[in-house]
Amino acid sequence: MTDIRYTLVSDGSSDRVLIPILNWLLETICTDSAVQPQWADLGWLRNPPRDLRNRLHCAVECYPCNLLFVHRDAEAQNPEERRAEVMAAVLSIPTPPAIVCVIPVRMSETWLLLNERAIRTAAGRPSGRVQLQLPGPERAELIPDPKGVLFQALRDASECTGRRLDNLNEHALRHRVAELIDDYSILRRLSAFRRLEEDLTGELSRLGWI
Repeated sequence: MTDIRYTLVSDGSSDRVLIPILNWLLETICTDSAVQPQWADLGWLRNPPRDLRNRLHCAVECYPCNLLFVHRDAEAQNPEERRAEVMAAVLSIPTPPAIVCVIPVRMSETWLLLNERAIRTAAGRPSGRVQLQLPGPERAELIPDPKGVLFQALRDASECTGRRLDNLNEHALRHRVAELIDDYSILRRLSAFRRLEEDLTGELSRLGWI
């Protein structure tokens, strides 16, 4: 059995939603594996690093691993430019672990928009019938504000009104959506996810883990 201890370095704490996705992907590709995820929380450091190079250095030092996922949202930039930024920063690490880039076309929330049932369940209305304005796989990567779309879908799905709606914590519910999805195979219809799976498969093969 392969012991995969990975660390996720992300743009922000909200991007921890990627961990269930990465777990699923690793367990799908490397079926004979024990996956141990870590999110690189660097906020507790006296002087938290802000630039990518120093964040990677601190992550490797504080969260030892044999596989490092580096997340950057492409947002308005070309995903290949983001990838080049990551690989340039990695070159400064003396003995880096295996590296795989995680670069959604817009942002992480894009990968949570394709499971309506998980959104309804996270919002507390698994059998709700209120129509949700969710994209199909062919449009998901074209949406400029996937976080806004997800949060609005959670609000609509909750069927809350008044004060209850005002108190709805979409930020927490976003993580619940990720936890509730047990099959992310539909994401293979998205270009950024296919690239992630290809890169990860290649790295796991290079390491002899598959």
